[in-house]
Amino acid sequence: MQLQSYAQGKWVSGTGTPVTLTSAVTGQPVADINSDGLDFAGMADYARTVGGPALRELTFHQRAMKLKELALYLQERKEEFYKLSRETGATRSDSWVDIEGGIATLFSFSGKGRREMPNGHVYIDGQPEVLSRKGSFMGQHIYVPLEGVAVHINAFNFPCWGMLEKLAPTLIAGVPAIVKPASQSAFLTELMFRAIIESGIFPEGSLQLVCGSVGDLLDHMTCQDAVTFTGSAATGLKLRQHPKLLENSVRFTMEADSLNASILGPDAEPGTPEFDLYVKEVVREMTTKAGQRCTCIRRAIVPRKFVPEVIEAMKARLQKVMVGDPQNEEVRMGALVSKDQCTEVAERVAQLSESCDIVYDGANHPGMDSVPKDGAFFAPHLLYCDKPLESRAVHDIEAFGPVSTVIPYDSNEQAIEIARMGMGSLVSSIFTYDDEFARQMVLGIGSWHGRILIGNRDCGKESTGHGSALPNLIHGGPGRAGGGQEMGGVRGVLHYMQAVALQGSPTTLSHITDRWIAGAKRNDDGIHPFRKSLGELKIGDSITTEKRKVTLDDIEHFAEFSGDKFYAHMDEEAAKANPFFEGRVAHGYFIVSAAAGLFVDPAPGPVLANYGLENLRFLTPLNPDDEIQVEFTCKQKIPRENEEYGEVRWDTRVYNQTGELVATYDVLTMVAK
Repeated sequence: MQLQSYAQGKWVSGTGTPVTLTSAVTGQPVADINSDGLDFAGMADYARTVGGPALRELTFHQRAMKLKELALYLQERKEEFYKLSRETGATRSDSWVDIEGGIATLFSFSGKGRREMPNGHVYIDGQPEVLSRKGSFMGQHIYVPLEGVAVHINAFNFPCWGMLEKLAPTLIAGVPAIVKPASQSAFLTELMFRAIIESGIFPEGSLQLVCGSVGDLLDHMTCQDAVTFTGSAATGLKLRQHPKLLENSVRFTMEADSLNASILGPDAEPGTPEFDLYVKEVVREMTTKAGQRCTCIRRAIVPRKFVPEVIEAMKARLQKVMVGDPQNEEVRMGALVSKDQCTEVAERVAQLSESCDIVYDGANHPGMDSVPKDGAFFAPHLLYCDKPLESRAVHDIEAFGPVSTVIPYDSNEQAIEIARMGMGSLVSSIFTYDDEFARQMVLGIGSWHGRILIGNRDCGKESTGHGSALPNLIHGGPGRAGGGQEMGGVRGVLHYMQAVALQGSPTTLSHITDRWIAGAKRNDDGIHPFRKSLGELKIGDSITTEKRKVTLDDIEHFAEFSGDKFYAHMDEEAAKANPFFEGRVAHGYFIVSAAAGLFVDPAPGPVLANYGLENLRFLTPLNPDDEIQVEFTCKQKIPRENEEYGEVRWDTRVYNQTGELVATYDVLTMVAK
């Protein structure tokens, strides 16, 4: 088939000489790819002028709902993707990570967008900053969408997940995207992208696709654009230094290959659950996706005294991994993505063997004698580096396939030193049941890694494993790993937004952010806010309650009723001896309860439920015969798109008879539309 690009609202074929892509399994032609003739400047402009405005018109929640709709649409068509995925060399389980893992990432970001972001157009970052003595001049950090385009240049190993994990936060942010998949597996990306366009879920201009070379696209980047790259460190460095990216300070996120380490603790001797988990994890990382994952374990760092047992256990487990055609149900490891990749991996193994011993060379490996001769199959290889502090190769050279090296250490400090010699990694793992050892390792290697997994018998059964990048955790790492971060929930969304520090009056900032700020105007129109539906309720609607005297009888009754007889509430002399109190004081939770008795309108109405309190602080002790009064203000409304209700956050301030703030907190309620 002839792969096409999707540019400026239509499918376009390249005009140049195509490159033929072949099956990783059979070596037979699968597709032709070429992007010559594309108007890259026009694509960037189309994204900015058509896709961007349409996306920004939607709220965060509306974009998030579209992500969920898209995830459901793709899930219904997953078998089409599985069928073609076989030609990339992936087994069914490999494809599951790529296809359904990618779809699950859409679901995850959709949920986070609706739970953790407002149903509006401005994302609020942190609490207001008081900038003046009387509070009439305030500051507030916010995020707004970039008004450019995000260009996503992806790797060959995850043609579906690699696209979707970047699109999810980009689209929620309200930024259009141009996707450029790696050519070797672009036929699978194009198939899924066609389904995305056919769904018609996202506005026109939100998404475009380049099948083939990226051409001069980067020449047209501006300060409002973002470029992400997943692939080799060498290619990423070239892109990072592109003149236009430097000249215009274009946001550039790089996720590159890294020599990830996994450390076996000295307590995890043969026969312990941690030893078994470790061996299983290293072998799984070597053979999943035929080792073609940027998070694979390349360096297995183990106590020197356990080296023989570790190597023998890994060799025995490797012998159980059948290699062959992914369509064969007995096969556990498929092919590399291409014959060229096989050649490259073999060359890297040869380079490593100059300072390492090959302890398992894949000779007579199950299935290798019957694989298609034109396929890109490569048997697992295990190496051993006896002197890791003297050999740079094992810390510099990555064989991007089913290859790992066992490395011994003689002390905890040496294990840390060896792990750090990778010069920055996406992920490391530590297998130990000794929490102090785990702590030492994290403190020693944390600054050199983007993620650290600690595995042991307590979490082993439910652990997602060393190599799994999760949508709610950051994916990236320092140094050689690229220095970037992807995903991480809302953190990933903010990468495609601009942070803005606002300064102004509380009333003005409240109007801009759709969140009431202390000091802003309050509206007490005589109608209790609990009588107003979500549509009628406005930010700043409030009441100031009557006053209530808190008596000693109230305090003692609450103590008996609740069982809370802490001395400060019950013993006058003991309370006076406390540096914070002048005598017996009211319970904090009694104050909260009594405040509710003042501000709640009890009759049935739009308020459906109270589902919690946040940011509760007790500021001034309340003594017997003091009075309380409440200022209760609508702080924020978050309508739910597909429900007949929304969430309302109420600013609650409890004062005593002298105007001192006794307590402050947010009340969270569900209110009918």
